[in-house]
Amino acid sequence: MQAAKPLVITQGDPAGIGPEIIVKAFRDAPEALRHCFVVGNVATLRRAAQCVADSSGLQIPVARLGSVQDALHAPMRCVPVLELPGLASDVPWGQITEAGGHAAAECVVWAARAALNGEVAAMCTAPLHKEALSLAGVSFPGHTELLQAEAAQFAGTSIAQMPVRMMLANDELRTVLVSIHMSLRDAIEAVTFDNVLQTLRITHVALTKALGRAPRIGVAGLNPHAGEGGLFGREEIEIIAPAIAAAQAEGIDARGPFAPDTVYMRARNTPQQLGEFDVVIAMYHDQGLIPVKYLGVDKGVNVTLGLPLVRTSPDHGTAFDIAGKGIADADSLIESILVAKKLADFSVAI
Repeated sequence: MQAAKPLVITQGDPAGIGPEIIVKAFRDAPEALRHCFVVGNVATLRRAAQCVADSSGLQIPVARLGSVQDALHAPMRCVPVLELPGLASDVPWGQITEAGGHAAAECVVWAARAALNGEVAAMCTAPLHKEALSLAGVSFPGHTELLQAEAAQFAGTSIAQMPVRMMLANDELRTVLVSIHMSLRDAIEAVTFDNVLQTLRITHVALTKALGRAPRIGVAGLNPHAGEGGLFGREEIEIIAPAIAAAQAEGIDARGPFAPDTVYMRARNTPQQLGEFDVVIAMYHDQGLIPVKYLGVDKGVNVTLGLPLVRTSPDHGTAFDIAGKGIADADSLIESILVAKKLADFSVAI
């Protein structure tokens, strides 16, 4: 990562575990958090530091930054915060609120614009709550769509001309989704030739940069047994296979469609065996995220592909049920920061 540009971490919903896992990350992984800072509310981070101190006995200092560049000189095991005006500091733990959604969204927008303007090298987002986001009047259902809109506006283009995809990755699996946050009924309708081919193209470009070579892409079918030759649905024959063939004609190493209940076993990397694929294309959200999350959320990282900026996040949510108790695990956030730093200079594969 360029030493002259820090990495920004958004505080997430103040009612969730985001602020406390941020504090734990600065405490437990000081080298990984060098040249990082938080955009958010100082009082929110100090409340989180107190709840973490209650369980560990060690108080983590939270410092207010005067500028982005000050983050490069912040002492280790101190949480440097660039404070945004107008953010609520007294949102109750574990509650869905308009104030919490507003605070989370404002931090994401600020970080996205800073990244697009070249003020920061990359951004890592702590979890927000989609219902709180909606209460705050945000018309986008999550981080990915909000960042897509900001990038499109920055580029002076339409959202449709700024296609993005969600990739979830850990040490054993990577998956990229054709559709993201929509109902299952709508997700099935989103399995079109253009969407599948676009997903293959975005995945190929992004992972070629990250891996330093063309990725081996396995494609899951939509239906059980990948349609069983048309017995259980014809999407594989009429949509997915033609999109794979078109991608292959462009030089993309894509294969399938394969039965969705076995393709992830073929792609999984273990100490005993290298996976057959570098990444699996999933047709909808849960088809892709369940197998990756089943392997453990502590090392999972969410990466947004297709943006003109680097954005990662942990692969878990706000966990309102344990927020404020000081017991949330920061490992996925730490891993997300490490991946963001690697992707910022494309020197190390994820």
